[in-house]
Amino acid sequence: MKRIVWMGIGVAIGVIAFRKITQAQAAIGPEGLNRAVARLADGVYDFADAVRAGMNEREVDLRSALGIAESDAGSR
Repeated sequence: MKRIVWMGIGVAIGVIAFRKITQAQAAIGPEGLNRAVARLADGVYDFADAVRAGMNEREVDLRSALGIAESDAGSR
């Protein structure tokens, strides 16, 4: 009985290891590299958008604090 339990545990560990190795190989291949680069590019674009939004918000705050109207911004 103990041998069957240990055999089952060994098979389960083997299946899990095989799946992890297959996932790692897929991540290393060209498709995995493309996905990683796309995720990185999306992250950079999201960060840039957040920075732009923060800059615009801060500019509005500064303009209101200085009493500069929004219509003056286009006359530069």
